[in-house]
Amino acid sequence: MADKDIALMAHLMRRAGFGATYAELEARAAKGYEATVEELLHPDTQPELETDLLMRYQPQWVSKAGLEGQQEEWTFRMINTKRPLEEKIVLFWHQIFCTGHAKCEYPKQQQIEFEMFRTMGMDNFENLLLGLAKDPAMVFYLDNCMSHKDAINENWGRELLELFSMGVGMDGGANYSEDDVQECARAFTGWTVTNSIPRYPYGKYEAAFIYDPSDHDYGEKTFLGETGNWNGEDIVRIVARQPATARFIARHLYNFFVADEPQVPAWQNTPPRDPEAIKMLEDEYFRSNYNIRAMLRVLFNSDFFKDARFTKVKSPTETVVGTMRLVGDFDMPRPGLNAMTLTIRYMGQDLLNPPTVEGWHTGREWIDSGTLVERINFTADAVGNTAHPGVQAIISRLGSEGATIAPERLVDGCLEMLGAYELADVTRNELVSLARSEGEVQTGSDEFGQRVGQMLQSIVATTEYLFA
Repeated sequence: MADKDIALMAHLMRRAGFGATYAELEARAAKGYEATVEELLHPDTQPELETDLLMRYQPQWVSKAGLEGQQEEWTFRMINTKRPLEEKIVLFWHQIFCTGHAKCEYPKQQQIEFEMFRTMGMDNFENLLLGLAKDPAMVFYLDNCMSHKDAINENWGRELLELFSMGVGMDGGANYSEDDVQECARAFTGWTVTNSIPRYPYGKYEAAFIYDPSDHDYGEKTFLGETGNWNGEDIVRIVARQPATARFIARHLYNFFVADEPQVPAWQNTPPRDPEAIKMLEDEYFRSNYNIRAMLRVLFNSDFFKDARFTKVKSPTETVVGTMRLVGDFDMPRPGLNAMTLTIRYMGQDLLNPPTVEGWHTGREWIDSGTLVERINFTADAVGNTAHPGVQAIISRLGSEGATIAPERLVDGCLEMLGAYELADVTRNELVSLARSEGEVQTGSDEFGQRVGQMLQSIVATTEYLFA
């Protein structure tokens, strides 16, 4: 069995990042759990990627004009970042504050939005929500640029309440009314964007947020029981202080970082999986003045988080990025990067291009017969390639344990190296029998590396490996 400190650190790094090699887990365990949490929560203490150098390898990352190039760049960032929680937070908000390439005036605007998530994603939620309301990608995606004082468009106002802050309801009741949606939309009239002017042959100038006072509805509005001459800032302020908002954010954090919850549309009538955990996060939301970093600190240091190992189905992004970080592939751009990135799409998550504004359904809905085959084939191909530096490190580590190792140790050692995974007894016994059937495990033999690779492939093909 893996050392308990290593196992706990592996759990933290899968959730607060995209996994880690065994050597990194040892180094972080030596540093200490709480110290590692603080490092993750303060990504600015770690170096950024040298993007100027990367742009020389991938010129299409400069213009950011196409979907696949942007997917490549972000996937590469997630694989190689020294700031794993920063990128994980971008993924978290992208799955909630959805914008899509399929409806995007200028694709680069999504990357500008992601930069906002990197800089503001763990800070004050009210400020983040206000930033989102002024984000050109979102303003265009949800048609607020088409909302006028004499002809409101409700898209932004509705999704702000339904999917971005409060949710339809909780504890069997509604959180807002149709009148609230309309009053919210009225308050955001005049919030629009400048034209994205072409500047051929170098692409476009980015669109920018602009407030047009001549197109704003200055009439009195009653929103969530409060009456006044509200503008968008007032709506965000009122929304941020609602108990429903604290519950909504707490449940999203729990679902993303701790354990799979029911899908968001069910939350009005389905209580949280762990009401006490949600209450802790709600209390911290208000105690910290809506600070997401403070909520994450409570979450990562809690018993409910530490005891939640393997209670989440890995998303396609977590599966692909975690595998690449483990095996040490694509530490620099090279041919094959696009094919690797597209695997995320084939597993069911087309980054930057969600199916609807609701985003992706998570948990067990990530898995069907087609996506399961994609997962197993991809991970097995990667961990079975003994040329990868990460796989070579595993072979070397196990090979240093003696001239021979027991079949049981081959299985358990591979489980440890993959991040302290655990198997059901029946599954583990089958793998031990497989190892035993192939004869004595001699670490100095030419076949040893191949046997390790085959055992890693067998493990990543199990049901247990679907979970983080």
